[in-house]
Amino acid sequence: MTEVVARIAAGVADFDRDQWDACAGTGNPFISWDFLVALERSGSVGEGSGWQPLPIVVDGPDGRIAAAAPAYGKSHSQGEYVFDHSWADAWERAGGRYYPKIQIAAPFSPVPGPRLLLRDESMAPALIAGIETLVERNGLSSAHATFVAPEQVPLFEAADWLIREDSQFHWTNRGYGGFSDFLADLSSEKRKNIRKERARAVEGLEIVHLSGGDLTEGHWDMFWRFYQDTGARKWGQPYLTRAFFSIIGETMAERVLLILALRDGRPIAGALNLIGADTLYGRYWGCVEDVPNLHFELCYYQAIDAAIARGLRKVEAGAQGGHKLARGYAPEPTFSAHYVPNAGFRRAIADFLTAERAGVRQDRMWLAERTPFRKGD
Repeated sequence: MTEVVARIAAGVADFDRDQWDACAGTGNPFISWDFLVALERSGSVGEGSGWQPLPIVVDGPDGRIAAAAPAYGKSHSQGEYVFDHSWADAWERAGGRYYPKIQIAAPFSPVPGPRLLLRDESMAPALIAGIETLVERNGLSSAHATFVAPEQVPLFEAADWLIREDSQFHWTNRGYGGFSDFLADLSSEKRKNIRKERARAVEGLEIVHLSGGDLTEGHWDMFWRFYQDTGARKWGQPYLTRAFFSIIGETMAERVLLILALRDGRPIAGALNLIGADTLYGRYWGCVEDVPNLHFELCYYQAIDAAIARGLRKVEAGAQGGHKLARGYAPEPTFSAHYVPNAGFRRAIADFLTAERAGVRQDRMWLAERTPFRKGD
C-alpha cells in the first residue's frame, strides 16, 4: 500500500491559493483561502489569540493538495460556539491537561460546512488519520471538528469519532418571488406582527445594501464601531481585528453583503453577511443607537429580502436565538465530531452525548411544531 503523508504548515497562507480552493470548493466562503488567510494576516488568529493555525494537508499522486483541514491549536475554548468547558473542567479535575487541543473549524464562525476539504474524497481517511496522529504524537487531549456539514458526518463516524448534535435556526426559500410571498406562508397573526415590527424598525431610517465595489474603508470604519460594541458586550473583547475587515474588503468584496441603517444619511447600525453559492450567512451586527426591532430588521428580514432577490436557497443567521422562530427561521440540526484518545475520558463523553442528544432532538421537535407557518403546509 502506498504511504500517505500529511503535512502541517504555520498557516493557510503557506499553501497555494488555487490548490487550497480546489479542495474547499466555492460554496462556503468561510473555508476559502481568502477568508482563512484574512484571519491570519489581520492577526485575528495567531500569536496571542489562542488560535494557532496548524492547517493539515495530504498531497495526491500529482503532487497537488488532495485533502486539507483548517486546523488550529487552541489554548482555550472561546470563539467556537460548541461548548466543551465542562469537558475541560472534568479532565483537569482528574489530573489531565485539556489544553492545548486541536480545533478543525472556521474560526469565530458557527457556520456549518465541510471540515474535510476534499479534492479527492478517497483521501478522507488519510486526512483524519493525520489529525489523529498530530494529537497522539503531541500528547494532546483531543481534536474537535465543529459545525461539520451533515454529509461529512459519516466520514467521522467511520473513523470512530464521537458525534455531537445541536440546533440552529435557518430560513428556507420556498421559491418566493418577494417578501410578501413569504408572509403569505405564515399564519395571519404572525404576518401582522412582522409587518408592524418592520414598520416600527425602519421608521425615519434608510436601509442600504452594499457589496463589491460599493464598499469603502469608510464603511469598514463605521462597521468596526458597531462590531466593537457588540463584541465588548458578548465576549469582553472583539475576536476580529480592524484589519480583518479591510482585507476581506480587498480580497472577497463580491462575497460580502453589508446592510446599513442610516438616519439622516448617518449609519447607526449594520449587519455583515457573506454570500455563499446557495446561502446567505449572517455573521456580525452592531449599532450606535438603540432602535426597537432594528436588529430583527437588519439581521433577519433584510437578509430574507436579499436572499430572495439573489435566488439563494437559505439564510443562516448564526448561533442561538429562539427569537428567530417567530420570524420564519426553523430549527435545523448541526453536528460536531470529537476525537478523544483516552478510553476512560472517551466513555464519559460518549455517555454525556447520548443523554444530550436525546434532549436536543426533543427540543428541536417541540420548536418545529411552533413555527409561524400556516398549519398543514
